[in-house]
Amino acid sequence: MEIRLLSKHKPENRIKIAEAGAIRPLVSLISSSDPQLQEYGVTAILNLSLCDENKDLIASSGAVKPLVRALKMGTPTAKENAACALLRLSQLEENKIAIGRSGAIPLLVSLLETGGFRAKKDASTALYSLCSAKENKIRAVESGIIKPLVELMADFGSNMVDKSAFVMSLLMSVPESKAAVVEEGGVPVLVEIVEDGTQRQKEMAVSILLQICEESVVYRTMVAREGAIPPLVALTQAGGTSRAKQKAEALIQLLRQPRLSH
Repeated sequence: MEIRLLSKHKPENRIKIAEAGAIRPLVSLISSSDPQLQEYGVTAILNLSLCDENKDLIASSGAVKPLVRALKMGTPTAKENAACALLRLSQLEENKIAIGRSGAIPLLVSLLETGGFRAKKDASTALYSLCSAKENKIRAVESGIIKPLVELMADFGSNMVDKSAFVMSLLMSVPESKAAVVEEGGVPVLVEIVEDGTQRQKEMAVSILLQICEESVVYRTMVAREGAIPPLVALTQAGGTSRAKQKAEALIQLLRQPRLSH
């Protein structure tokens, strides 16, 4: 607990504590069967991981597997802090695959579904970081990530519309995600965002719809039936970014001639 507190606010302490050899013993505490002790271990490791120099050492000390276990079995605070620590470790390219293969992704998806606001925020940020790797994108879609993303995007009061749209947008490069968005009722939600979202949300929704419609006549027809054309036309005439207007115009082309254009 002392180490956790010492490492909380002072960056120089994070280096000193690591240099004194604290990382390995703290990692072993993350596997403790005492929930409070586990939570302190997770939180201390999270605080130490805020210093970039420590991230390598934490990963090479075998922290990933115990952090994933804490994400599964820990107290609510341990789960949130484990998600944050995994996010920190996933910022190193070489850790993304190891974290994905350790079973973290379904657990982060479940935190995104059932956690409180902070847990949802931390889980979505960790998933965004992990899903820059293609195999993790497929894992996330197979773990059912699209359903909670659509639900959070449908709820303008969730304060999670932007974060969820960022993650969804990142996943669009794997074909499985497009079918999942359609199956989970994502099309009406995206069209509603084009109508009523902030400028940035509109642009992200248009970008996602464009990727869904690019290779599928069936999806184009569905998006057009959902009433997407009027808000898209409004977007091309309003004061948005030129990129948003270009995407909206491209999508209008696809929707107006669903069979002709590729």
